[in-house]
Amino acid sequence: MTREQPLRAHACSPRSALCIALILLAASLLFTTSTLAAEPASVTFSLDFPNSSPEHYKILVQSDGQAHYESSGKISADSDARDDYATDFVFSDATRARVFELAAQAHYFSGKVDSGNKKLAFTGAKKLIYKDGQRDSSAEYNYSSQPAVQQLTTLFQSVAATLEYGRRLVYYHHYQKLALDDELKHMEDETKRGNLVELNAVTAVLQQIYDDSSVMNVVRARAQRIMILSKTPPAGH
Repeated sequence: MTREQPLRAHACSPRSALCIALILLAASLLFTTSTLAAEPASVTFSLDFPNSSPEHYKILVQSDGQAHYESSGKISADSDARDDYATDFVFSDATRARVFELAAQAHYFSGKVDSGNKKLAFTGAKKLIYKDGQRDSSAEYNYSSQPAVQQLTTLFQSVAATLEYGRRLVYYHHYQKLALDDELKHMEDETKRGNLVELNAVTAVLQQIYDDSSVMNVVRARAQRIMILSKTPPAGH
């Protein structure tokens, strides 16, 4: 009777072990690179200015156009009512492209951004942040002499002005409808002057006001005109 020979464990040679390790390392690096590439780049602008309206706001826009806005403070300078507000929206292609073009011109906020001039009036603590798969940089400033940063600041402040109109319109529509007329009159004037950017972000509340038969016709007409000016005509009418 033949005795079965015990099975031998085959030891892995040093060369084959090294090959396996290199393959695993390459796979890990490929996975990490593809994961980072899949994450959109983002630019964030925030402003903190106590006793202003709002006292704080932040806008984040991604390279795919998805954006988030949040703010807190009084509804208006002459009101004691306070409100925290947050909304998601999509930047237009032109504005999104401009944001990332200016961020590149500003070297992704990696160097000195603030002018350092202490004699200038305080206009709020501002911060710009850039993030992508390779970079994570930020800069805080009161005033910058860099043209790209100045243009970004103005652009984001114009977007914030639009979204603050949206915040107030949501509040007034729910709690103080008689205030809608003055608010929309100011908004229409600012829109005609070209001071408001990304009106598409507030067309939902304008549509709600326009559709609300309990709102005065003159107010609904203003909401309609602003939507037409924003190239987003009211739906269903």
